Amino acid sequence: MNGLEGFKNLGVSENVIGALRKKGFLKPTEIQEKTIPILLSGKTDVVAQAQTGTGKTAAFGIPLVENLKEGAGHVQALVLVPTRELAIQVAQEINSLRGRKKLFIVAIYGGSSLEQQFRWLKTGVDIVVGTPGRVLDLIRRGRLDLGHVSYVVLDEADEMLNMGFIEDVEEILQSTNKGKRTLLFSATMPQRILGIAKKYMKGHEFIRINKQGLTVSLTNQVYFVLSSSEKFEALCKLIDSEKDFFGLVFCRTKADVAGVADKLVRRGYSAEAIHGDVSQYQRERILDRFRKKRTSVLVATDVAARGIDIIDLACVVNYNLPQNPEVYLHRIGRTGRAGKSGTAITFVTPQEIKRLYLIRDFLGASMTRGKLPKENGSLGLEKNRIKTYIENSVKLYKHAEYTALAKELLDGESRAEDVVAALLRYLLEDGQKVRRSSL
Repeated sequence: MNGLEGFKNLGVSENVIGALRKKGFLKPTEIQEKTIPILLSGKTDVVAQAQTGTGKTAAFGIPLVENLKEGAGHVQALVLVPTRELAIQVAQEINSLRGRKKLFIVAIYGGSSLEQQFRWLKTGVDIVVGTPGRVLDLIRRGRLDLGHVSYVVLDEADEMLNMGFIEDVEEILQSTNKGKRTLLFSATMPQRILGIAKKYMKGHEFIRINKQGLTVSLTNQVYFVLSSSEKFEALCKLIDSEKDFFGLVFCRTKADVAGVADKLVRRGYSAEAIHGDVSQYQRERILDRFRKKRTSVLVATDVAARGIDIIDLACVVNYNLPQNPEVYLHRIGRTGRAGKSGTAITFVTPQEIKRLYLIRDFLGASMTRGKLPKENGSLGLEKNRIKTYIENSVKLYKHAEYTALAKELLDGESRAEDVVAALLRYLLEDGQKVRRSSL
């Protein structure tokens, strides 16, 4: 049997199935099974509770591609998303689903060329994927006409609420064609979001994934009970235990992010940080290096990490326990995606255990208490990291207080390589007794 038979049974065309085959899709996810048939037939609006990583972009992207007409000459669908990164990713995803169908799809967001966006809109765009601020700006300038749209999609609606975009979203909705279909996707359903649905959607169908489906099924959720002072050493042990660690580390504050990233770099790890003080240009370059795995550890605040979508992200670490289930859900939804397994690790202090259990019970999640891997003193495993640390230390720091001792050791009877080897042994083995604070 064709591995994509499940999509065919949902009413998906051979053209789109061909595109899905190229993308490596195997079978529909739960949100796709429940959403696609409704959107392919009838005129019902849809409100769907779906976490990042559950396949929701294809859940609305496939019906858009199937239902829109070629050569319409006007904007047929608008997809609103909270961040520029997500706008780019969603536009690329929908474009990859269209197969041979001639649809023009663009991403519109702040910080990019207005003139370029003016030219796109003038030539005839079928699907606009954009952030609320830039979309509203183009509407007010008279450059974006939504009077003929057939579909409006609000993607990650709760994130748009958290970022203060809901007033912009409402103004945009008021400028759209009254006969359109509205589709709302959100990981959580706060009252303000439900109010939007009630006010702007007609007789909508509510799709709710069961609680177990809220967290990505391929994500293994593990927690470690630690004191605050033990967290950094625990993080290093976890990174060292994986041959090719590739993960996103969440911290609560900018100071925590900067501190953790700096200590990782000092120890020789390939790590970078993003937070509110990082410029947009720097952010894009950091994310590009991370996506290409030139950086193996990215440390971030929740706000700075919005819109980050890395398909093969292996691990998410909650260095600080999130304040509520919604934040936890958004964090761990970045791993265990596209049919690949992932791990969500949470560090909790003894005082935070009850709050972790409340999050677990609210989400219906399965969590296991983990044991940290034992310290491995093998020089072979840590050789590259030690070399990087020493090279960085020589370049970045002055060592005047140690220079005299170093000269004394090198001028002694022992060979220089034996002196260095003894220091490495102390660093890796004997030095454990006084903590590895130097690395």
